[in-house]
Amino acid sequence: MQVAIISDIHDHISNLHKALESARHCDVMLCCGDLCSPFIIRQLGQGFSNDIHIVFGNNDADLFRITNVAAKYSNIYLHGELGEIELDSQLFAINHFDNISRVLAMSDKYDVVCFGHNHQFEISTVNKTILINPGEIMGELTGQAGFVIYHTDTKQPTRIAL
Repeated sequence: MQVAIISDIHDHISNLHKALESARHCDVMLCCGDLCSPFIIRQLGQGFSNDIHIVFGNNDADLFRITNVAAKYSNIYLHGELGEIELDSQLFAINHFDNISRVLAMSDKYDVVCFGHNHQFEISTVNKTILINPGEIMGELTGQAGFVIYHTDTKQPTRIAL
């Protein structure tokens, strides 16, 4: 199974479009927050046909409209601030914040913990847990737009530059 992991879109439609094209073959998508505007939900729902699991970030202020738009797509699942998803017998946690995600990883409950917030690409391990920050889709803060594809069979994350 291939899992696309994205974060920190910040309304950047053109980079999101590139990411969705690159991830089209993936089985599922995890979004670690900071979509920003409700119209990004429509871009996700129309641009990726498989399941999309989303947690909210600190810049997702219009949760009412985000939730209303998401309700129109049967493949979009909103998890609030923490998502727990089992994929291919591996337990994933999704959260926006790096400090919370590091604590989640230290719990040894999860196989993979995904986060965003600081826009810094990172793949590391904490005990037995793989910690993944896919970096930013936006690309304007770090100058490096991208995301990660995680392969559940090999337990290997791969960074995809946009």
